[in-house]
Amino acid sequence: MQLADHPARRRLSAALENLSATFRGMTAHPDEHNCDCHWGSSEELALLKTPDVELEPDLLRRSWEAVDWTDHAAVLRRILPQFAAELVAGRVNPLYDALEEAGYSFARGRWQQWPEEHAGPVREFLHAWWAQSLTDPDAVVPAHRVFVLCAEASGTVGPWLAAWENHTGPLSDHRLAEAAAEWEYELLGDRLPWRVGWYEHDEEKLRTDLAAWLLDHAATRLRESNAPEDLQHRIRLLGLTDEDRWTDPHWPGHRY
Repeated sequence: MQLADHPARRRLSAALENLSATFRGMTAHPDEHNCDCHWGSSEELALLKTPDVELEPDLLRRSWEAVDWTDHAAVLRRILPQFAAELVAGRVNPLYDALEEAGYSFARGRWQQWPEEHAGPVREFLHAWWAQSLTDPDAVVPAHRVFVLCAEASGTVGPWLAAWENHTGPLSDHRLAEAAAEWEYELLGDRLPWRVGWYEHDEEKLRTDLAAWLLDHAATRLRESNAPEDLQHRIRLLGLTDEDRWTDPHWPGHRY
């Protein structure tokens, strides 16, 4: 299959085009303001109140990172087409928790409460990007990083894990093993493998839901796909607690 014909790539391209069409002409609120010293100049702020002007990368970053907009939702709608394209292209650094912060920006905008004609394209973009990260061999951003953004943007791991169950095959299994290897250290310490930045999110539920899914579903896939044996044991240990866990012969010796 040619790369251009990859179904997940086509779906993601359509989702990005729909975002651009849906949010064309959007602007920040006319009375929006921010600190000249800490955020940027009045000329830069004016660009957020001007529709469809591409922002230079640093201004785009400051716009989605800022936590003190009066109307964050309006700012998010203004920048969303460009922001989403930058995310998919990997130009929002997937290291240093930048994608977690990007997920918080979606959450602060309360996009799930927008009218369906606005919320629907955002939902489809997130689902399309998630599917592409699992099934496209040339996906730019690691799947486990996309997962964290989607979880933080939506406040739940449920739909993203359900989609992972439906995407089977060697590549999706390989990316499951990569994610499990990234997450096992924190999960074995009874901690979520990323920082929850939005106060409405239930961190403990996110952790327990993720750990339960790894035990109930992922463990079988890891075994059947011949994932490293030590990784399989570390996921198995999530089903043990307290002394039973750290005295198990396969305890990896983690220190917290």
